[in-house]
Amino acid sequence: MTSNENNENTVNFLEQNNFFGYPKEDVYIFEQGELPLINEEGKILIGKNGLIKEASNGNGGIFNSMLKKGVISDMEKRGIEWVFIGSVDNILLKYVDTLLLGLTSSQGNEIGTRTVLKRSPDEKVGVLCKQNNKVRVIEYTELPDDIASITDDNGELVFGESHIMCNVFSINAIKRSSTKELEYHVALKKSDYLDEDGNLIKPKKANAFKFEQFIFDSFKIFKDIAILRGKREEDFAPVKNIIGEDSPETAKKLYENYWKNK
Repeated sequence: MTSNENNENTVNFLEQNNFFGYPKEDVYIFEQGELPLINEEGKILIGKNGLIKEASNGNGGIFNSMLKKGVISDMEKRGIEWVFIGSVDNILLKYVDTLLLGLTSSQGNEIGTRTVLKRSPDEKVGVLCKQNNKVRVIEYTELPDDIASITDDNGELVFGESHIMCNVFSINAIKRSSTKELEYHVALKKSDYLDEDGNLIKPKKANAFKFEQFIFDSFKIFKDIAILRGKREEDFAPVKNIIGEDSPETAKKLYENYWKNK
């Protein structure tokens, strides 16, 4: 799944590299949906092209996009029964997680997710919990600091099971999720816009609300899901920042250490 912003570059990159040896006919590229951006006064932003400014609607929009773009019907024609959904910003992600698939199937579940323990209470990852006897994920921006810091008798974080976007879904789970309207989460971002006089404004701080759906909000649609705790050094090398923690430099080091110790 690509976005309107990166679709052309992604397609060109794959074609220039001959899809890295993977059969082109087995690569199905589709764009996710978008939603308008609004400012802090609730007004819709206008982009430099004079049109309503939009942004991708979050990774949770994948289900509806798969339905609209014909991805689900294509998978059914191919006889696909299970689908792995992961995030490109984790270079240690197992894109064919056979252990997670086996656990999920053996438990009779339709969804499975691999986790790692949070590095610290303030690490910017969503965490798993149970609400009304259903598994759900609380996004880090929505988890109060005092609750994020609670530990159990063993000194382990109570809310420390990180969702690292390593998920497996049955095709039936994807079809069911594609018919549901997932909730929206709000994020404040920095975005250029045209003012009422047509001048391009480039704000120095966050000024626009973006609305996103998250994949993990589909979990509560189902009775239960399989949860497999992995190891950070083997499963989680994210690229979130330009420099410092969770940057290309730290991810590269984790990746090299992983293969050196195999």
